[in-house]
Amino acid sequence: MLQACPMYSYIPVKDIARARRFYEGQLGLRAKEETNGGVVYEFGGGTAAFLYPTPNAGMSRASQAFWSVQDVDAEIQTLKARGVQFEQYDDMPGERSAQGAITAGGAKAAWFRDSEGNIMALVQTLSKD
Repeated sequence: MLQACPMYSYIPVKDIARARRFYEGQLGLRAKEETNGGVVYEFGGGTAAFLYPTPNAGMSRASQAFWSVQDVDAEIQTLKARGVQFEQYDDMPGERSAQGAITAGGAKAAWFRDSEGNIMALVQTLSKD
């Protein structure tokens, strides 16, 4: 039953105003609506994320969410030009691109932290040629 239902992400933030400056200013997102003290952003394929206030933001050491993109390296360049700093995981296996993305297991990925310390990712699925 759940397999056929859309799934959305919750992104914890300590400071909604600061998080909005990051998501809207640096990532270039547009808010769909403000609700329940947080903000909703819509994405491709009918997906969405809800930024909600909590003192527990930024505590996870794993990725909170990822965007499925066509070209990770191009996205890295665009976001770096907007001031986004990407994480360097030197102990992660795989081949590293000139932009810093890691290719392994049929995907190319890169990670960055938002203004609240949450780890977010860009993932490009590679063809199986």
